[in-house]
Amino acid sequence: MATFVIVHGAWGGGWEWTPVAQALRQRGHEVFTPTLTGLGERAHLARREVGLSTHVEDVVGLLELEDLHDVVLCGASYGGMPVTGAADRAASRVRLVINVDALVPRDGQSTLDLLPGAFGEIVRAAAAAPGEAWRVAIPREVLPPQGMAPPGERARYVARLRDQPAETFIEPVRLTGAIERLPRAFVRCIRGGLDQAIGEDPIAPCADRARAEGWPYRELATPHDPQLADPASTAAVLDELATARMRSGP
Repeated sequence: MATFVIVHGAWGGGWEWTPVAQALRQRGHEVFTPTLTGLGERAHLARREVGLSTHVEDVVGLLELEDLHDVVLCGASYGGMPVTGAADRAASRVRLVINVDALVPRDGQSTLDLLPGAFGEIVRAAAAAPGEAWRVAIPREVLPPQGMAPPGERARYVARLRDQPAETFIEPVRLTGAIERLPRAFVRCIRGGLDQAIGEDPIAPCADRARAEGWPYRELATPHDPQLADPASTAAVLDELATARMRSGP
């Protein structure tokens, strides 16, 4: 069975992937769902200087200190940014990288390079402001849409989201090229609706890149937050991709 490390998206935390982790454990896998610095139960560690490199260190630190090897490293949405950086840094520990409707940067790109320009203006204004304004709240437009989960469950989910340090969106990722030698896969949420919510879908170019480069590609009939909309199907597709990779050899 596989060892999964699943990294959540912006404003979230490891808590949001608990149902998927439970489903994967029932299939016999080992699963870690770390929370990035400044978010979730680690929100008290938020500082102006917390950036993408901090989140890369979070993931690398877990791989090293838990002494994990042959890892299936998954990044969801923004989580694709630190996962890409961590996989590049710790490539010898990673068997497969799975991007779950995620941003997939190239060397020198930041999250803002991959997101719509209007959001970038919000983030840069926060980063330049004095006091506590460096915290970026989740835009209402990208909250999980009404109806994707029972109202009470959705409300509990939204209540646990936390503002995120602006520097995590601004700082570029630095890659050595090691990740280009790792197998990668992509899971596309085909009912995302981000193009309607924010004017364009920032995940679409990343999905197009995955298909153009021949990565294993799967689709989920869910909105952008599959861990909330359909954790069972999300676990099933992660299990299928990991199992296929293990059967194909090192």
